[in-house]
Amino acid sequence: MLLTGGLKSLLPHVLRRIIRCNRLSISNTSGMAEGYKQANVVILHKSLADDFEKFCRANDGPLPLLYRSEPGDWECPSLSSDSDIRTDCLQYRKYEHGACTGSLKSLKEYSEQLKDMVTFYLGCSFSFEKAVQKAGIPIRNVEQKCNVSMYKTSVPCYSISMFHCNLVVTMRPVPESKLGAAVLVTSELEESHGAPVHIGDPGLLGIQDLSKPDYGDPVHLHPGDIPVFWACGVTGVEAIINCRAPLAFTHSPGCMFITDLKNDNVRSLGGVPQVHCISQDPLHFSIVSAEAAQKIKTLETLIGIDPGERGIRHLQCQGELLGACLALSHARSVLITTGFPTHFSHQPPEENDGPPGALAIAAMLQALEKQVAIVTDQRAMDLNKKIIEEAVQLGILKKPIPLLSYQRESANSAFMFLCENGNPGRPRFDHLVAIERAGMAADGNYYNARKVNIKHLVDPIDELFLAAQTIPGVTTTGVGDGGNELGMGKVKDAVKKHIKNGDVIACDVEADFTVVAGVSNWGGYAIACALYVLRCCDTHDRYLRRAVGPPGTPSKGLWLPALPSVTKEEKLLKTLVQLGVRSGKTASLEMEVDGLPFYNTHSLMIEKLL
Repeated sequence: MLLTGGLKSLLPHVLRRIIRCNRLSISNTSGMAEGYKQANVVILHKSLADDFEKFCRANDGPLPLLYRSEPGDWECPSLSSDSDIRTDCLQYRKYEHGACTGSLKSLKEYSEQLKDMVTFYLGCSFSFEKAVQKAGIPIRNVEQKCNVSMYKTSVPCYSISMFHCNLVVTMRPVPESKLGAAVLVTSELEESHGAPVHIGDPGLLGIQDLSKPDYGDPVHLHPGDIPVFWACGVTGVEAIINCRAPLAFTHSPGCMFITDLKNDNVRSLGGVPQVHCISQDPLHFSIVSAEAAQKIKTLETLIGIDPGERGIRHLQCQGELLGACLALSHARSVLITTGFPTHFSHQPPEENDGPPGALAIAAMLQALEKQVAIVTDQRAMDLNKKIIEEAVQLGILKKPIPLLSYQRESANSAFMFLCENGNPGRPRFDHLVAIERAGMAADGNYYNARKVNIKHLVDPIDELFLAAQTIPGVTTTGVGDGGNELGMGKVKDAVKKHIKNGDVIACDVEADFTVVAGVSNWGGYAIACALYVLRCCDTHDRYLRRAVGPPGTPSKGLWLPALPSVTKEEKLLKTLVQLGVRSGKTASLEMEVDGLPFYNTHSLMIEKLL
């Protein structure tokens, strides 16, 4: 029997002959024939072949199709010379009516049945191991001399006819400092599953315990390693089980067919990918193309001008808009709050900075088919209801948004509001956004920019953001332009040092992401634009859908009308004026926000962002 020592340097045709002679004392082909493509194998009756091919095409992340044979053809000339699929895998599995009825070293005894069967060769992540190692990234399962870990997930594949199943993934531990390199090198190898489909907490894929893989062996993480998950061709095995075909064969997981093709025909999926952490609890990273990330940084720069010369440049942190929008892109249900009653001697006391930005965010979230609700002060419910109704009439919103209020009735009120039955394990929202919302200062009061305490007009919505800090899976974003807004606690030291009255008015409540803009509405417009950029990014779209199902980017025609426009925002501001909602700085009922004229200031900003 041959041992594993020199197998990684042997040529594929030599390895296939050794396997054919049953002379290997190994349990998987990971690390063998380095630099050459390996393939998952599915063999089924010719009557099922067309539908299975469509299933592969619809789920090309886990099932990248390298070759489809003719019925009864045991060779695959475009992948290898001198091969025989009946003998050239280390081990096979036999399935009858969806049940695994045996493990086999050879399929020769089934040669008669195979005459009416078609073989599918599907890309495998073992193929990219050499490239990953060349990038300085350890392959832990090779180091630990075991098979890769494979897990069933809760992610459904796109169904075709009788073929349906959930995605199967492989997990490879990667040092956090090497995540970008791992994504970059594998994204170029699309026929070997391409870039990862998830980085971080396995629970987000429905995987409960990494030490108990469904296929393969447990692979141990080193300190500083992050679990990284790639789509896996064993997804095809799950599809075969679920279709309950009378007879089918597959490779045994980890026992691949080794081809003669070198893994050097790279194809980029849509620009150089970047990796960004969007949550610490649970740990979650996202992927975006460098081009899309740069566009969003440009949006952040545009809104960062300081027309009121208040010193907001000292509050700005680069990359906050990108982080916030990546987290929002992954969210399913978003709660937005706005409302700053700075004009305490007027009725209503609200200013007109905030609601337009909040509605711009809500409109894009609606277009992206996310659940969205607004929470505001009880005393302002009627006003906000009218604003939302007008936004629907003006075509800003597709449909009305649920309008909520929050009151503190007990120590547990915030958890009861945010979670089902107050259970932190079942949050109703996974992202909270505050835009131009009065924020609580260190002394428990709420102040406008002139240092006037307006606490009597503000409901304690801050408590929701404080509670969210302790609820796993709930992320928060604060948008502001002066430092006294909810969420600005992240930059409170800079507010106290550089903003007039900052030592008193600075909000003490932090958000995970803090978007600082010259006018808060601009921050809302920028978030809407950035969400659009992300969803038009092929790299990010693939990661969002876990590389299963059709690309989402053809839907961009449905998202485009949700972007803010000068016409829509002009009509909305006129509506706010009619409702008595005043400019923040001057309290005037004119076409201005924060004392800045709508025309040639706010209208110009909208055009620049678009």
